[in-house]
Amino acid sequence: MSGSDDTESLVGILRGTVVSLVRRAGPDLSARQLAVLLTCYLESEAQTVRGLAATLDVSKPAITRALDRLAEFDLVRRKTDPTDRRSVLVQRTPKGTAFIRDLRGIMKDASKVKPAADAGGRKKGARGAR
Repeated sequence: MSGSDDTESLVGILRGTVVSLVRRAGPDLSARQLAVLLTCYLESEAQTVRGLAATLDVSKPAITRALDRLAEFDLVRRKTDPTDRRSVLVQRTPKGTAFIRDLRGIMKDASKVKPAADAGGRKKGARGAR
């Protein structure tokens, strides 16, 4: 498989995953909210607002808004850092853990779907000279 085929496959998996996420019952997360959530759940160290802002290269208020929304869905929880009361730690929740587990399953299913071909035999979305 060539590099462009790999890229097309990954884009197809991303599309399938996003489509499944918006179709299912439950929170409909923005790209920023999803990036914050994934960072909190996939990084081993505890996350802070300041650290998330630096990691994702976005402002602290943008992270705060994303965390507000994620907390509304009980996907994360905030806790004051006992070692530095000025800092807020982002904690995982059982509901957030379940969301990530479901997301893994959705991505696995999306990776099994082959793109449909158009009438010319090309994969939909494939670009070529006409």
